[in-house]
Amino acid sequence: MDQAAQTMIDNLEKNTGKSLDEWVSIVKKENFQKHGEILKYLKTNHQFTHGFANLVAHKTLKSDAGSVSDTDELIAKQYKGKEHFLPLYQKLRSIIEGFGKDVEFAPKNAYVSVRRKKQFAMLIPATKTRFDIGINLKGQEPSGILELDTKSSGMVSHRMVINHEEQYSKELVDWLKKAYEAAG
Repeated sequence: MDQAAQTMIDNLEKNTGKSLDEWVSIVKKENFQKHGEILKYLKTNHQFTHGFANLVAHKTLKSDAGSVSDTDELIAKQYKGKEHFLPLYQKLRSIIEGFGKDVEFAPKNAYVSVRRKKQFAMLIPATKTRFDIGINLKGQEPSGILELDTKSSGMVSHRMVINHEEQYSKELVDWLKKAYEAAG
């Protein structure tokens, strides 16, 4: 388990008085099947922040990289029916890995979180026709292909939408690099 995840788990218990395992048990008793249901329940009924609710939801559903034995399974699941976006993901991953040795990729069920000391990007095969790249650059004015994010509940501040691999550009890479540098 990476240090950031362990810190979140430790802080969850400090802030709520219950361990991650206790929260997972509480959520399992509710029989939720969807990530969003768990988020809503924890935020509404237990005043969780999005980050802690997201942690408990992923651990309950075993939908994060730390809960599966093979993260390639999560990637395969994300790209099922969207295989034409897999080369774009692989290209972006290769470029991002070149930013520095401190880059970490953490696949989830629906996206890949890209972190340095904190998350700076999300790679999301959103639909069969849309690939979203979310980045964290709070305070940055939207420009060019960069737009404000309104879909990810604050997990990123901006996003770029790609409809086909040919839209991959130097501008996209420059925004990713800027987000990487801001996360350091």
